[in-house]
Amino acid sequence: MKSLLSLCALLLVLPLTALAFQTETYGWEDTYTVFHIYGNGVASIEAVSPVHGGYQSLEFEETPLGGTPQAYIGWIKDLSDGDTVIASFWVYDDTPSASPSGRIWAHWNDDPLDPSVYTSSAGGNSTYSDGSGWSFLEWEWTVADGHTGLMIQGRIYSSAEFDTIWIDDLTITAPDGATILFPNDPVALERETWGAIKAAF
Repeated sequence: MKSLLSLCALLLVLPLTALAFQTETYGWEDTYTVFHIYGNGVASIEAVSPVHGGYQSLEFEETPLGGTPQAYIGWIKDLSDGDTVIASFWVYDDTPSASPSGRIWAHWNDDPLDPSVYTSSAGGNSTYSDGSGWSFLEWEWTVADGHTGLMIQGRIYSSAEFDTIWIDDLTITAPDGATILFPNDPVALERETWGAIKAAF
């Protein structure tokens, strides 16, 4: 009887363990901006306005106009099939029914050492920032097909050069066994810098 009770207790505990998650946030309160930029994007720190939380936000500008610039802003590693990742951030634009607009998106990055790697698209939310000021964007991804890393993107959709959006208060929830990194991660910064140096020669 005692063994049966112990087994039942174990079965009750296992699902709780399997569902253990961690949540991390990043608000650009330091000097770092993004892991990497794809396309004609320029990232900088905004220390005056608009800022959603804290004292600073990420300013993301498209210049020159062309394509869809992507800011790589949140990196989740050590993932396995079936894991879920939820990410959200706030986007500021003041152009209702017009560009620029922001969007949350992601891609798979299966290289645990290089934040600039793009393995394949992971998709994202079809909703854009609405132009009324700060908009909340969120999406959930389920890991499949052997992918091990997910990179969260902030995307800008523009119609003119120098169009700008602002991003703040990035939040990522992932399984306890995963690793959540933000642009201030020292190892990722070192590898991105070294990659840029190699590309220049």
